[in-house]
Amino acid sequence: MATSNDNNNEDFTQIDCWYRIYKDGRVERLYDTIGIAYVPPSLEDPTTGVSSKDVIISPHVSARLYLPKNTNNSTQKLPIIVYYHGGALVLGSAFFNSYHNYLNVLVSESNAIAISVEYRLAPEHDVTTIYEDSWTALQWVASHANEKKFTSDNEDPWIKNYGDFSRLTIIGDSAGGNIVYHMAMRAGREGGINEKVAINGSILVCPYFLVPIENIEESASYKNWIIISSPSEAGLHSPLINPLAENAPSLSQLGCSKMLLCFTDKDMYIPKEIGIRFVEGVKKSGWKGDLEFIVVEDEVHCFQLNNPNTEKSQDLIKRFAFFIRLE
Repeated sequence: MATSNDNNNEDFTQIDCWYRIYKDGRVERLYDTIGIAYVPPSLEDPTTGVSSKDVIISPHVSARLYLPKNTNNSTQKLPIIVYYHGGALVLGSAFFNSYHNYLNVLVSESNAIAISVEYRLAPEHDVTTIYEDSWTALQWVASHANEKKFTSDNEDPWIKNYGDFSRLTIIGDSAGGNIVYHMAMRAGREGGINEKVAINGSILVCPYFLVPIENIEESASYKNWIIISSPSEAGLHSPLINPLAENAPSLSQLGCSKMLLCFTDKDMYIPKEIGIRFVEGVKKSGWKGDLEFIVVEDEVHCFQLNNPNTEKSQDLIKRFAFFIRLE
């Protein structure tokens, strides 16, 4: 929901419990109210044994890398996860506790390397900047596939030594799911991430899509989009937020071999009806990849992040891990 305040000459609009945007353009992200905080990487997570570290990719893009336990020699090649965090394109960080804990569990279960991307946020930056940052990170990961041992100071030994580039999966929840869609579409247009690496799989969890369904314009997700998008994109007609829009590119261009789409049936932000419409659109487009669509019953938006150790979260993570491991 959106609220306004006129007290103390501090006019602002508040979107749900997420953030306030003031008349002067200042953004106050309400992280304290939702229990989110920065945590450092760990040499070895005490529960999973997963190691993590932070890296700088470019002047504007960084990431937290994760390596599973028992990687003792570089002949053992592991699947690669590139992860995009959620937060309505306004909130969140790859370095927050919720994502750190979740990635530790996902990496341990899938026995994969993960690169969790830190991108710039709206509304301080245009939404298209977020996509550019996300593509920069994806290209950086793919650049490690060259045959020479090390060709740049910006290469990372975890990715270089252990990465199996035939099993690269991009994953995102909420806004991250929207990013995954745009990365897959760009890879389709450009014939892969680079000349050597393509996206094997895409996992979209409660992706931040908006399509014309009943009451969608009353939702916090819609109100947020109107605030953060440019005037020309502010509405359901925009292919940035609506992959089924009239002027959206054909979904047949999706540049991945397989896709897993996950929604929940009690999502107040991104109703499952949006997922049903998207699946119908993909099928009608003639896309040649494998599509799996699941709806988790009696769960809310991105529930697996709140506690990755519940039974339903574990079941979902196991499903993701199976998808990630397969070529």
